[in-house]
Amino acid sequence: MRLEFINRVKPGDVIGKSILSNEGRVLLRAGVKLNTNYINKLTELGVFYVYVRDERLDDVNVEDERLTELKQVTIKSLSGIMKNVNNVNSKELKESLNRVEEMISYVIELGDVNKSLYDIKTFDNYTYIHSLDTCIMTAFLGIASKYNQWDLKEMVIGAILHDIGKTKISTDLLNKKGPLTKEEFEEVKKHTIYGAEILKKNVTMPDSIIKVVEQHHERVDGKGYPYGLTGNQISRFAKVICVCDVYDAVSNDRCYRDKFKSNDAYELILSGSGTSFDSNVVANFKNTFSIYPLGSCVRLSNGDEGYVISQNKGFPDRPIIRLLYDVKTREPIPFYEIDLLKNPSIVIEGVV
Repeated sequence: MRLEFINRVKPGDVIGKSILSNEGRVLLRAGVKLNTNYINKLTELGVFYVYVRDERLDDVNVEDERLTELKQVTIKSLSGIMKNVNNVNSKELKESLNRVEEMISYVIELGDVNKSLYDIKTFDNYTYIHSLDTCIMTAFLGIASKYNQWDLKEMVIGAILHDIGKTKISTDLLNKKGPLTKEEFEEVKKHTIYGAEILKKNVTMPDSIIKVVEQHHERVDGKGYPYGLTGNQISRFAKVICVCDVYDAVSNDRCYRDKFKSNDAYELILSGSGTSFDSNVVANFKNTFSIYPLGSCVRLSNGDEGYVISQNKGFPDRPIIRLLYDVKTREPIPFYEIDLLKNPSIVIEGVV
């Protein structure tokens, strides 16, 4: 399947990966044939790209039905927690977090970053899918960082709950188009404190998880918030989640800004090593995640365009590309592949 911007999708294209709502319902299931009404509705919902099936890329498969089911249950549980945050009890929260653990166990067993991430975000489900993808990224990065299963369990719970404090912030403020005033930004920053207060007040939660919620915007150079902590003053779990949170956030369009280009989002993390982010975490990040998702269409420095079909581990910007059409005429060609690791003179210039 291929990953296409919504303005390049055509009636007759078939959805390749299910799209979930903010309550865990399937908005459009994999296999549904798109028509003009569906495309217009997805555009209204703030969808910027979708996976569509393509027989020329049938070996690129990022849909996993079991994982989709587990994500549905997880989002539904998370939605319940967020909507009843002041009334949630320990039993309800434990049951919800058990769903998270079940999903993460499957993700770890699956062991495929490309199948686990890159869920389609809409205007409505952004907070939930962002928390979900941050949680899954945290699991993979935690494994790469050699955390044991107990630490990993607490860290992914902290990741799924990291933005729970935003339930105390006005939706209008969170979704405001354009820059925030100084006063508005100060209020948004309080979501870290609000989140910690919610967990302390309503449920029994390990201090390590509360610190994640409170500190995931702290930076190792002391320029983060809410307390301006530095270095080892910051929770080791928060340092991991901080990287995942920032990378997923800037990789997606929001109502107040366009998403970063894929290489720019990646560079933001790498350039922040030792200043914004812990250098060891960034090193593990580089060896765990790739810049360009499977199925995405990229433009190469030699003028060709093609689709990412495989990654080269340890070389996040050097995937294997399959070329399907002539760039000038857009006519299909007998497809062939370029391994960028074996062709160092060719680089990716951007996503198209």
